[in-house]
Formats: sequence, structure tokens, C-alpha cells
Amino acid sequence: MAVLVLGGLVQSRIVLSYGAIRDDRKKMNLRDLHYLVALADHKHFGRAAAASFVSQPTLSTQIKKLEDELSVTLVERTPRKVLLTEAGRQIVARARQVLNEVEQIKRIAHRDRDPEAGTITLGIFPTLGPYLLPHVMGAIRERFPRLELLLVEEKTPELVQRLREGKLDAAILALPVHDDTLHAEFLFEEPFLLAAPDAHPLAGRRLLKLSDLEDQHLLLLEDGHCLRDQALEVCRMSGADEKHGFRATSLETLRQMVAANVGITLLPVLAVQPPIAQTGNVHLTPFRGHAPSRRIAMFWRKSSAMHEFLLALSAIFKQLPPALLDPATLPAAEAPAIEKPARRRYVAVKTRAKN
Repeated sequence: MAVLVLGGLVQSRIVLSYGAIRDDRKKMNLRDLHYLVALADHKHFGRAAAASFVSQPTLSTQIKKLEDELSVTLVERTPRKVLLTEAGRQIVARARQVLNEVEQIKRIAHRDRDPEAGTITLGIFPTLGPYLLPHVMGAIRERFPRLELLLVEEKTPELVQRLREGKLDAAILALPVHDDTLHAEFLFEEPFLLAAPDAHPLAGRRLLKLSDLEDQHLLLLEDGHCLRDQALEVCRMSGADEKHGFRATSLETLRQMVAANVGITLLPVLAVQPPIAQTGNVHLTPFRGHAPSRRIAMFWRKSSAMHEFLLALSAIFKQLPPALLDPATLPAAEAPAIEKPARRRYVAVKTRAKN
């Protein structure tokens, strides 16, 4: 009789333990949140599974289990793509926050062990990255020899979004950026130069006033580039306008269009400094006084566990040689003005917008 009671107790404990294990398996975990965020990013089960390094059936099963546990439909399954429900969108936003906080916990532990090692993902926009990075990468490697720096080049709106979602540790952007969740560390101010064909009437001047651009038509970048917004502001202040029928996809396209006599444009001073080669038939003229410019800062989340380290990293960008940001040091700025009789007539090339 005593044996039977003991056996019953043992059996009960086994059943209870097995039940507890089964209950734990039903509870959501970080892996499930990773799967859900991947599905939200890729909007396709196959691509989300590949990004998560699991099979498609595994990911699909885990998403279904998560829906069952929460008693809510998270995704609409269509033949071609996946759409998040309203509840799904809200839960994905919360899941991103949870995963980001978990990553911050790991970063705190890692930085405590070795503050200057590990991996940093840094975003930078296309009209600055190729011209700034050659001047700072050597100093970064010397100051942080154990640091792995991963660079992401995208337009500003995409970088800000990735920064908010925790996909970037920091980003170098042009001010202003309106986001109360981000810390902004000012780095430097970069003046603009006027780039014009050698025969253009403004190319013979040693210095320009902003008012000299009145009634001029400037070549600009396409929408999404912060440099376009900055150039439009210069147009507004000077009375200039955009040259219609053409929008460049890159700064290099703008440079080549000037060389081809299509028109004039504004170039940031770092974009014309060595190691960037000089382009023929492109005359660079600085502005007198307080030249039009853009202000550059490094941004990171105020909640970041790497605040002190990012301050140290940003200090390297602040230490650019002053001559790099001074248009007066450019050879083009020191060259004598072109004699008017020797100048061939400037004729702007007309362009047509693509349908």
C-alpha cells in the first residue's frame, strides 16, 4: 500500500514535470521574435527563413505557434507576399524594441570586458562617404586596432529608419535630423563650391557672393538625397532655381554633367579634395564670407550602451585637418581668372527628362 502511494507520487511528479516542459515550449521566446521581425522585413516566408538560417517550414510553424499563443492573426498569407495585420505591425514594433534591448545587454557585457573591440555598424550617406572616409579610416584603425567597422551607405531617410530599428549602431548625417530618441554629436561644417564649365560667365571669378547665383539654374540630385534639400535652400536664399529636365543619381554624375556643359552645380569641398582627381572643364569657385555649407553630425540612440565609445569614435571625425574644409587651399581657388577674350562661348546643353 505504501509502495503504491509512493509510486503514485512519483508518477504525479513526472506528469507535472512533463506538463511544465510542454507549457514552456508554448511560450514565446527571442527566437520567435527574430523570426517575426525577419518576416516583417522580407515579407516572404522563403526569404525570411533564408535570412534566419532555418527552413521555410520551420519558420512558418514557429510563426503559427506564436499566433496560437497570442490568439491573434499576425500575418495575412497571400500567394505572392506576406502582409502584416494591424496587430502584427504593432507587435513587430514592440519585438524590435525587445530585440534591440537584448542586444544592448550583450553590448554592455562585451564593452565591460574590452571597451575598444567588437563590431560597430556605421551608416553614412552617399554624397559624403567616399570623400570623408579616406581621411579618417587610418586614424580609426590606429586608435581602435581591434575594432571591426562595418559601413552602410544609404540615403538619409533609410539610415534614420535603420538607426531607430537598431540595425545601425550610429550614422553620420547632415543636420538637422528631427528625432528626440537620437543623440547628435556635431562633427564639422563643410562649405559648398560652385562648379561651372570653364567658359561659364561665373567661372572667371575668384570669389562669389550668394547673390551671384540669382536667376541661375542649378543641376541637382534626385529626391531622397539630403544634398538636394541643402542645394534647394541655397537656391531659395540666392534667387536661383533648379534646372528642370534633369536630376542626377550621384555626385559624380553632377560633376560629369558640368564637364559636359550641361550646367552648373554646388559641390561640397570634401568632394573635390585629393584623392579625388580633378575633372577637366570644371572650374571650382568658393563663396566669400560665410559660404553656403552643410553641418555634419554623428547620431546614435540615446538608449545605446555604447555612448562613451561612440563619443571617442566621433572625436576622430572632429579632428579632420582644417585645410580639408577650407576652399582657399584648393588649387582651383588659387588659379588666376580666365581671360574673357580667350574664353569660348558657353552654351548650356539641353536635357530631357525620361518618361
